[in-house]
Amino acid sequence: MVSHAELSSLETAIRELSERITIAADELVGTKEEDVAIDLYEVERSLRTAQRRIARAAGGLAITKGHDV
Repeated sequence: MVSHAELSSLETAIRELSERITIAADELVGTKEEDVAIDLYEVERSLRTAQRRIARAAGGLAITKGHDV
């Protein structure tokens, strides 16, 4: 069964990946590859959404486990 710690770890990994993607996109702004930057920013937004949903799931898991105790 998935644990709160595992979900928290996934949230951290997604946040770190999102930060790396943003840095890469920032480097491409103003270059001839700016269209790639736009795509990367879209990926970053999707990852931020995933991060928030995992955090919400982790919170729900903690609440559910609290009721089982």
